Amino acid sequence: MAHEQASVTRAHPWHGIMVATALPFRGDGSVDHDAYAEHVAWLIANGCDGVVPNGSLGEYQTLTDQERAQVVRTAVAAAGDGARVMPGVAAYGSAESRRWAEQAAEAGAGSVLLLPPNAYRADEPAVRAHYAEVAGAGLPVVAYNNPIDTKVDLTPALLASLYADGSIVAVKEFSGDVRRAYEIAELAPELDLLIGADDVLLELALAGAVGWIAGYPNALPRSCATLYRAAVTGDLATALPLYRSLHPLLRWDSKTEFVQAIKLSMDLAGRPGGATRPPRHPLTPEQEAVVRAATGKALAEGHA
Repeated sequence: MAHEQASVTRAHPWHGIMVATALPFRGDGSVDHDAYAEHVAWLIANGCDGVVPNGSLGEYQTLTDQERAQVVRTAVAAAGDGARVMPGVAAYGSAESRRWAEQAAEAGAGSVLLLPPNAYRADEPAVRAHYAEVAGAGLPVVAYNNPIDTKVDLTPALLASLYADGSIVAVKEFSGDVRRAYEIAELAPELDLLIGADDVLLELALAGAVGWIAGYPNALPRSCATLYRAAVTGDLATALPLYRSLHPLLRWDSKTEFVQAIKLSMDLAGRPGGATRPPRHPLTPEQEAVVRAATGKALAEGHA
């Protein structure tokens, strides 16, 4: 079964394909928890290892505290195993991030994903204190390096310090600089590298990544699972043609409009994508045409 196969290469809760889940909304803008629960279960049944609720793709910034907490509880219940759930716990304050990590632990989640402080350009001591505070909640912490949006760069040297502090177990690498994988391995060989952007999947898999915090499996989980497992096992005969075929979609994960693009692809694939909450707005007609064409081509080629 796909569910069983998904567990083969998973040694820790943060390993494997952890899908940063899109969040479906009803027509009135409220969270459709029933549709979300079905989506989480469907992803796991179709070869993914787990889910990351309340990430950027889940539009956590627009959720109320009550909605955000319920999304985590819904994910844990739908996954059937809290170890398969890695909630995002980003917040402006370290105390708030720790409270979200404690809520994740209470809900039964297996790990959490944490951005550095991002209300300002935090220095190294502030970053280290932030991660130490959240690690105190007791769950394994995966650092999320996104210097493009946060303006705080978790460099390989800083990641090594965070690992030596005992504050993190892995990093979601979203800088786009695949060369960092080798420096991270040199400075902190036990720190797990996770693919953080869909369009560098093959490069980081070949560099030793042991997981993928993924976007496009929301729409095409089976093809993405085949691609990921071929990539991490070095099966380039399988991985490279798949990567080339899917890359016109995967590259949207690194664009500003990634949430809208992935939700549109979900709609076209028959999944509950739908609208985004403001301030995100619909794709322009030109952007929509590109996503529709790329998704249509992928579906016509048998991707699912």
